[in-house]
Order: sequence, then structure tokens, then C-alpha cells
Amino acid sequence: MAVVLRLARAGAKKRPYYHVVATDSRNPRDGKFIEAVGAYDPNLEPPKVEFKAERLEYWLKTGARPSDTVASLIRGHNKAKA
Repeated sequence: MAVVLRLARAGAKKRPYYHVVATDSRNPRDGKFIEAVGAYDPNLEPPKVEFKAERLEYWLKTGARPSDTVASLIRGHNKAKA
């Protein structure tokens, strides 16, 4: 089983909201997941990004691969904190 960190879409039509989830790579985008580790709301200005820092760090240390988008959000979030 390959664990990935990726976005799962939620929210209404034309008003997306995303959960950052740890899931098996074979599961569908909005399907079953292991754990929610954050959220991304692109509707706000600037877009809001939140992570559960301890759980995100745990999944990255155990070998979960972030998707390109999630990796970008993590980099942006870390720059904002610094």
C-alpha cells in the first residue's frame, strides 16, 4: 500500500473547498481516506491553508508522498510561518 497526501474536494458547486488527506494511492479522489491532516480554501483572499503539523510531519516521516499540489501548499505554508 502506497500512502499519498492529496486533496479531496468538498464544498458546493463552483465553491470548492479541499481537505488534505492521507490515503491509499488506489482510492478515488473523494473516496475513503486514512486521516485528514489539513484543509485548503481557495475562495478566500488570500487562500487559507491549515495543517495539523504533528500529523503532517508523522505521515511525511512514514513515507507518504505528497501530490504536487499538496507539496506546493506545504512549501507556501512553511514560508508564511517563517
